[in-house]
Amino acid sequence: MSPQSTPYADETKARAVIPILPEEFDDFETEAAKFRGGTLDEKEFMGYRLKRGVYGQRQSDVQMVRVKLPFGGVTADQLEALGQVARDFAPLNKGHVTTRENVQYHFIPLEQASEILRIVGAAGLSTREACGNCVRNVTGSPYAGVDKNEVFDPTPYAGAFVRYFVRKPLVQDLPRKWKVAFSSTAADDVIAGIHDLGFIPVIREAAGERVKGFRLLVGGGLATLPRPAEVLYDFVPVADFLRVSEAILRVFNDSSELRKTRFKARIKFLVSWIGIDGIKERVENELKKEWASSPIDPTPYLWVDDEEADLPAAALPMNGNAASPNGDSWAFSVWRSKNVREQRQPGYHAVEVGIPLGDIEADQFYRLADISRRYSRGRARTSFEQNIVFRWVRDEDLYALWRDLGRAGLGEAGAHEITDIVSCPGTDSCKLGITASMGLGGELIQTLKEMNIDDPLIREMHIKMSGCPNSCGQHHLANIGFHGGTLRAEGKMLPAYEIFLGGQYENTGGNTRLGDRISIRLPAKRVPEGLKKILALYLRERLAGERFNEFYARAGKAPFEEALRDLHVGGQFGDDPDLFIDWNRSEPYVLERGEGECMS
Repeated sequence: MSPQSTPYADETKARAVIPILPEEFDDFETEAAKFRGGTLDEKEFMGYRLKRGVYGQRQSDVQMVRVKLPFGGVTADQLEALGQVARDFAPLNKGHVTTRENVQYHFIPLEQASEILRIVGAAGLSTREACGNCVRNVTGSPYAGVDKNEVFDPTPYAGAFVRYFVRKPLVQDLPRKWKVAFSSTAADDVIAGIHDLGFIPVIREAAGERVKGFRLLVGGGLATLPRPAEVLYDFVPVADFLRVSEAILRVFNDSSELRKTRFKARIKFLVSWIGIDGIKERVENELKKEWASSPIDPTPYLWVDDEEADLPAAALPMNGNAASPNGDSWAFSVWRSKNVREQRQPGYHAVEVGIPLGDIEADQFYRLADISRRYSRGRARTSFEQNIVFRWVRDEDLYALWRDLGRAGLGEAGAHEITDIVSCPGTDSCKLGITASMGLGGELIQTLKEMNIDDPLIREMHIKMSGCPNSCGQHHLANIGFHGGTLRAEGKMLPAYEIFLGGQYENTGGNTRLGDRISIRLPAKRVPEGLKKILALYLRERLAGERFNEFYARAGKAPFEEALRDLHVGGQFGDDPDLFIDWNRSEPYVLERGEGECMS
């Protein structure tokens, strides 16, 4: 079957990686009306709406709507559709970029959800299987296709994975959710090492030809019992990657051990119980079954987008010496040095735009769409760092792009640096949230800016936080990570944070290092001061050129615990009533936590 004879040919022209089925919007409207009318059971409706990307919040009578962006890809038209949703439906007038490269909206009344699905669907975006126990959004590197260090561009194969498995009956009721990532480099530029299934690109010589394939990682995950993925296969050719992927998913789906308790229903637990060799044995047995007797050709499902076709001519590089009428060339050169990366295509650049805590305001969506059209061939990609990347920017256009970003409130330097903090929504909306992680994230950004740090070894560090142990903010992976918890004083609870040190996700080759939890737990209001103490200790006692993780590996937990001890003195919290009020809150803290719907 040729790509032109599949249902995906027209979808590619419409910029839809996931086929859009308008009848699904009518069906959702019907089912939602039945639920609101009391003729559809709540639990039955919950399973239905989750697979349509509509998730319950901690607040009653409103929903979170999650829009999938496979491999983070988004067009200018789609950015405008996302902006329309933020403007017309989201009470907070914003959308939120997640660590799975989605965009989601909060506080949406159920009766408006179907209209949102129609709007994004008309732009070629889907919410199908964005939530629930199914294959979630497939993530990819925002630099795939343009990275100087890439092995090959995995984007077509990531698209094929999405298209092959979406709506497939096999994955509609998995034991739990299934997360997938495609790296473009051997170094792992998309944290494949923490995924249920991760793909690292490999090229091998066979019969005098270069054969593309993947090293397959299985069993990674974070949350309360984190573990890195392990190598299942050193090499699977791209011609066979869908068949092998399905075998792995079938093993996961059929594992009776995982159906006994939802809490331990992820593939990482099965890897822990039977070992990676046990997983491989089950996969090999699965591949001997009749369904797997024939190859599954990925060609009909490939996402084909020739981004290099009809490229505008690029001038010779200006080496960052752009003149400006307002005399701001120094600020521009600083931004360029931190946010701009040369592509493997001479004369072109990828620009990473820092999105503070992942929040994009409605008007910013429209401005980003305009920037995409003017400078980036109408395309962009979100990242697992909650940022957005414009590719194919000519050297001579960088200054104008920077000025336009500044007008949108997004022109600051330092994307992917210490001030570029990652956070989940926390108690702002999540049922599982314990603390207001977004509030703390904003406070830490402000604290770091006021510190005016110019030390390059500190600026390169990463801070991530989650409002609970589940690690949606990927706190285990940061140099300094925080997750929400509680402390008790005088019979009352106060919001607090656990601290993790020494995580590593860059240049690991898939061998992701999880941070170590130290014994000190800080009240939420004391975390900014705690961060200052951590950085001061590192700056004071490190060796010349010693990076933070190297210092931590040498010094261990003890000096950090000692430096923070005076911020956690048992029994003395009652002396400061402000500690009982979380960030961005005015009322005393109360622990309110529900059950995550994907656990139901």
